[in-house]
Amino acid sequence: MIYAGIDVAKDKHDCLIVDTDGIEFFPTFTIPNNRGGFDGLLERLSLCSDDLSNIKVGLEATGHYSDNLLEFLISSGLTTTVINPLHTSLFGKSLSFRKTKTDKVDANSIVTLLRTERLKPYSQSSYQIRELKSLTRYRYSLVQDCGRLKSSFSRLVTILFPELEKIVPSLHIASVYALLSEFPTADLIAKGHLTRLTNLLSTASKGHYGKDKAIQIREAARTSIGTHSDVKALELKQTIQLIHMMESQIGQVEGKINPIIDSLHSPIMSIPGISYRMAAIIIAETDNFANFDSAEKVLAFAGLEPSVYQSGKLTSTHAKMVKRGSKYLRYALFNATKYVCHWEPTFNAYLAKKRSEGKAYNIAVSHATKKLTRVIFHLVKTNQAFVKKT
Repeated sequence: MIYAGIDVAKDKHDCLIVDTDGIEFFPTFTIPNNRGGFDGLLERLSLCSDDLSNIKVGLEATGHYSDNLLEFLISSGLTTTVINPLHTSLFGKSLSFRKTKTDKVDANSIVTLLRTERLKPYSQSSYQIRELKSLTRYRYSLVQDCGRLKSSFSRLVTILFPELEKIVPSLHIASVYALLSEFPTADLIAKGHLTRLTNLLSTASKGHYGKDKAIQIREAARTSIGTHSDVKALELKQTIQLIHMMESQIGQVEGKINPIIDSLHSPIMSIPGISYRMAAIIIAETDNFANFDSAEKVLAFAGLEPSVYQSGKLTSTHAKMVKRGSKYLRYALFNATKYVCHWEPTFNAYLAKKRSEGKAYNIAVSHATKKLTRVIFHLVKTNQAFVKKT
C-alpha cells in the first residue's frame, strides 16, 4: 500500500509519499495550487504504483482551501481521507516533544497518521453531508439577513404609517408588502383610489381581504400621524424588494437541501415536529454523528452542557449553558425541541413537568433539548424510526 500525506495551504500544498514501512519515495515536495501542480501530483503517484486503488491519500480539512484538491483526487479515482486538523495536531505532538510546526512536518504527521490508524475514506455520503453543511450554513446566513431586513421594514412602517400594525394581523404578510410597495406612506394610501387599494389587497391575500379592509386602511391613513418622507418611502420600497429577493433565495436553497435529506433516509425525520430544515442542520453539523460515541459528546459539541463553577468548597447551583461549539447545531436542536414538544405527547408532558417545577420556559426547553439529543443519537446509531409511546 502507498500512502500520501498532503498539508494543504492557500497557494501551495506539501506532500510526502511513503510505502507501508514508511520509506519515502521522494523527499517532501511542493504542489502548486493549479492544474499543473495537480497533474504533477497524479504523475508522481502513478510512478509509485500502476494501480491507483493501491494508493491512499490523506489531507487536512482546512476549509475551502482543500475543496479543489479533494475534488481532483476523488475524480481521479484515488481513495482519499479528510482528517480533522485537531487530530493531526495532537498526533504530531505525540510523535515529538519538540515544538516544531512546518508544512513538511505536518505532511509527515498526516502520512504517519494515515499509515498507522484506521481512518474512514471520503465517500459519497461524506460529499452529500459536506454539501449539506454548505447549504445549511448559507441558508442560516440568508435567514439572519432577511430577519434584519424585516426588522428594518417594521421600523419604517412605524415611522410612515404606525396605525397599520393594529389593523392587520402581521406586517409581514403578502397583502401588506403589496400595498406598501405601491403606496409606501399613509399620505399616499389616503389619496389612493379605493378600487386600486381593494384589488391590491384582494390579489395579494388571495381573496382574504377585500373592499372592507381597503376602506378600513384608507380611513386610518387619512388620520395617521405617520411622517411623509420621500427618502424613507424609497427605503421602505427597496426593503420590501430585498425581502422578496431574500425569501426567493432561501426557497432555492431549501430546494437543494430537501432532496439530499430524502436520499439519506435519516431516522431523525421520523420524529414528529422535526422538519427538513432542522434535520439538515443537525445531520450536517454532526457529520451524521459519525465522529461521536455518546450523546453527551454531541451536547458538549453543541455547547448545551451546563457550565460548572467550583472554588474550594463553593459550587455554583445556578449553572448556565456554556454556549461553545457549533452555534448552528445548538440553534437547530433548541428550535427543533420547541416543535417536538408541541407535536409529540411524551416531550410535551416532559416540558410541562419542568415548567411545573418552576423552571422558566427556555430553561425547560433546554432540558427537553438534552432529552431529544439523546433520542436522536440513539435513533441514528441504531437506524431505527421514532415510535410514539401510547
